[in-house]
Amino acid sequence: MALPDKQRRRLRQLGHALKPVVIVGGQGLHDALIAEIGGALEHHELIKVRVNAGERTVRDAMIGSICDVCGAELVQRVGHVALLYRRNPDKPRIKLD
Repeated sequence: MALPDKQRRRLRQLGHALKPVVIVGGQGLHDALIAEIGGALEHHELIKVRVNAGERTVRDAMIGSICDVCGAELVQRVGHVALLYRRNPDKPRIKLD
């Protein structure tokens, strides 16, 4: 699901004031963490995830894995923080044009 630029800009506006909901630590990705991210996406639709990995390639791989497993779209990544979006089909909270 590729987001058009207009929708991506709107999501970045909404995500600007958000704080990271989930922090990926030294243990990396595991089932409980993926479940937590999935639950947060279901409830909020737009979340920030902080990935505390030293190398950029490792961070990119972790963020890519999170997006693939959770079915989320990467809206923006700045440093260690990724802004993720997944629309809730039952109760959409964010209206995109």
